[in-house]
Amino acid sequence: MTGRRKRPGGGPWRVPVDQTLRCRECGVDFIWTEGEQEFFASRGLTNPPSRCPSCRAARRAANGGSSGGGGGGGGYGGGGGGGGYGGARSSGPRQMYEVTCAGCGGIARVPFQPRGDKPVYCSDCFRPSGR
Repeated sequence: MTGRRKRPGGGPWRVPVDQTLRCRECGVDFIWTEGEQEFFASRGLTNPPSRCPSCRAARRAANGGSSGGGGGGGGYGGGGGGGGYGGARSSGPRQMYEVTCAGCGGIARVPFQPRGDKPVYCSDCFRPSGR
């Protein structure tokens, strides 16, 4: 035995260190921090990000929102930029869509573009009454 500690699954313990990666979208170098690496590992993600935080955020916004990252303002990120996992939106006011409420027929404003395959309700009809 060589004196190196082994992790339960086999190989040596991997101590994450900050890594410099190149964004495949815009070509800018970005830092993949130890904290982000731990976050990826805790989610079972084995590949490093291929896009910088701003390109990841732009891609999420173009695809209609979050794909499971942080959320609720807490999420991951903790400060100093955090890599784009959760936190507040910085792209300005949220786009709203006007739809006809499936409950009362009135106009409802919603923060998502309805697909048409599910009913959309105004806030009064959506809120359960008497429960």
